[in-house]
Amino acid sequence: MEGTMKVAVMNGIGKMGFEQRPIPVPKDDEVLVKLEYVGICGSDLHYYEHGRIGDYIVEPPFVLGHEPGGTIVEVGKNVKGLKAGDRVALEPGKTCGHCEFCKTGRYNLCPDVVFFATPPVDGVFQEYVAHEAGLCFKLPDNVSTMEGALIEPLAVGFHAAQQGGAHMGQVAVVTGSGCIGLVSMMALKALGVTDVYVVDIMQKRLDKALELGATGVINGKEKDAVKEIEELTNGRGCDLVIETSGSEICANQGLEMLVKDGTLVQVGYSASGTMNLNTSMICDKELTIRSVFRYRHIYPLAIKAVAEGKVDLKGIVTDIFDLDDVQNAMDSSVNNKADIVKAVIKIAD
Repeated sequence: MEGTMKVAVMNGIGKMGFEQRPIPVPKDDEVLVKLEYVGICGSDLHYYEHGRIGDYIVEPPFVLGHEPGGTIVEVGKNVKGLKAGDRVALEPGKTCGHCEFCKTGRYNLCPDVVFFATPPVDGVFQEYVAHEAGLCFKLPDNVSTMEGALIEPLAVGFHAAQQGGAHMGQVAVVTGSGCIGLVSMMALKALGVTDVYVVDIMQKRLDKALELGATGVINGKEKDAVKEIEELTNGRGCDLVIETSGSEICANQGLEMLVKDGTLVQVGYSASGTMNLNTSMICDKELTIRSVFRYRHIYPLAIKAVAEGKVDLKGIVTDIFDLDDVQNAMDSSVNNKADIVKAVIKIAD
């Protein structure tokens, strides 16, 4: 397809603008996707506010966005199983396929991954993208492309639940009820975890967690979350904690809540990059601590869970912005975190 496309670019900290760029040409093993929705992730906001995450530094003009859904308009000559008109969710990370992590199926740990919106790789706040066909997953008829865009954060939630060994009969606690906390809660429920409680200090986010199926919620500003979990479990504690807030306090509370031989899965990144954890408690209770870096082999599972009604992805979306309104979308998401749980950019109908 010849022509140009509109691309939203970050021109500096807190500054968005637009460029016209050529529509990409798909390679033999790629498809060209007309994007319809792209989610705004916490990492997008962090780059927008601070210009960097750790060693990843934005050099403007830079394109944000790594949660895309859309419709295929062209396919490369070697592509099988996909065709123009198929609606797809795009897994945003292309790995090398040759390192020890790729060869053993742990491809999310590949040191040479090329991932949308991770500097210096541009993201997809734009009208079209060419992407490897094997990373484009066809959506069932009852799953929208907006839901397709949100398969990406849902994959994080499912990976967190699997890292924790989630199963029926457990009691689990999710700390933090932003997007990743909510999808983690829904993933736990979809995998059969019996009781899932959510802890946060923003009541509107807790209300959203209840709306989406949490067994119960705890406002950490109003109540001692550890004591509440003890009371709710008759003094036993919980089996699994998924910590999505990146708060040292929440992580240590999670350790306290856990039953002996329980598991803490750390998903959230702390602002400083470090945490001080109660190692005496970790050792005395023989706790397991796991962590999450993106996901692997999750997209088919996540799509199936949405298609079967086990996960309400539409329910986490609180705000939809047009691509032309991207400056307002980013500013609102940064400045109104109490009310905007999940915002998406609508690229096209």
